Amino acid sequence: MSAPSNKTFLTSLSRRTLLTGLSLAVITLVLSPQMASADMLDTKDWQSVLGKAKGQTVYFHAWGGADNINAYIDWAADQVKDRYGVTVKHVKVSDTANVVSQIVAEKAAGKEKGGSVDLVWINGENFASLKGKGLLLPMSWAPDLPSYKFADIEGKPSLTIDFTVPTDGLESPWGMAQLSFYYDSTVTKDLPKSASALLDWASKNPGRFAYPKPPDFIGSTFLKQLALELADDASILSHEATDERYKPVADKLFAYLDALHPNLWRKGKAFPDNVSSLKNLLADSEIEIAFTFNPGEASSAIANNELPNTVRSFTFDGGTIGNSHFVSIPFNANAKEGAMVFADFLLSPEAQSRKQDPNVWGDPTVLKIASLNKQDQARFAALDLGVATLKPEEFGPALAEPHASWLARFEADWTKRYGVQ
Repeated sequence: MSAPSNKTFLTSLSRRTLLTGLSLAVITLVLSPQMASADMLDTKDWQSVLGKAKGQTVYFHAWGGADNINAYIDWAADQVKDRYGVTVKHVKVSDTANVVSQIVAEKAAGKEKGGSVDLVWINGENFASLKGKGLLLPMSWAPDLPSYKFADIEGKPSLTIDFTVPTDGLESPWGMAQLSFYYDSTVTKDLPKSASALLDWASKNPGRFAYPKPPDFIGSTFLKQLALELADDASILSHEATDERYKPVADKLFAYLDALHPNLWRKGKAFPDNVSSLKNLLADSEIEIAFTFNPGEASSAIANNELPNTVRSFTFDGGTIGNSHFVSIPFNANAKEGAMVFADFLLSPEAQSRKQDPNVWGDPTVLKIASLNKQDQARFAALDLGVATLKPEEFGPALAEPHASWLARFEADWTKRYGVQ
């Protein structure tokens, strides 16, 4: 039998290659429809993204517990509506963990497309949970946003490492945060500059300190701050919270809280709901020291006549927990392109400078100011951050967030011991 001619052989090979390629494509669509859908998005072609986004409605699930933040989100929504024809609906949530549960439930129900969440304000254990379960848009999209080039990746490592978990382009940075305390300088003179000093201060000033009930974000952050300070070796918290690692840290944390609670506001029998409730207690002179994860919170409250202009801020000498917060797109988002357009606007110099204005929100920028043009640099230079905002050099080191596994255990044990109120 003679060998086939070169022409016949190449024709046969081409057919087999074509059929194999088609078969693989079909298999990919059957086995991973969400991945195939994501692959059709060319995020590097921004004009194409803008074209597809026009007319979409983005359901942005974000914490809704502060009027000034809600007003800022409304402003940003108006801007993208006018400029890009994208409608943004702010779905106000009290706990992002509930949004995670919603996305998990949709996945379990087989809802691979048309999900109810298009964009979510997220970080920490909630991001770790969604990423670990494969419930985020399965592609690196954030670095392709036009405004991402301004992000201070080198100067702010937390923009790419979220609570020890690499972001891998699955979430876009939105703001910075570091724990700080604030007080009325006409009332309080003796400031506790560490966890141990705070315990001493509370015993001398019973009823004048409080913290929000976990799992509220700021209340849980307070637990992590204490754990880092009280641990014999704080570096252990950067690893997964195994039983062996967890017990000695938890023993010290809850021994501290057992001693602190009798000297709290209402003797630790009730707790504020959130950071806004904590701020209101200070405004009403029910407590003397409050705290926030937003360094501009106190100045913003002064600007909005929520706190007296004698309020000032301080921090612990050994530093406090700092991190970044982000927005992310679930795997089955209905308006992926619209979500990207909104995320890009939130990252723009215009939106970032407005967000840092204490008269608006006071949330620190994620951008590298030196990378901006002169006009945008001037936006930031013109900001008066307010009398109650600490300067960067006054903050001390930003302590790294513990591995996300620690918080779930802290919160569960806290609820067992104190959460009946």
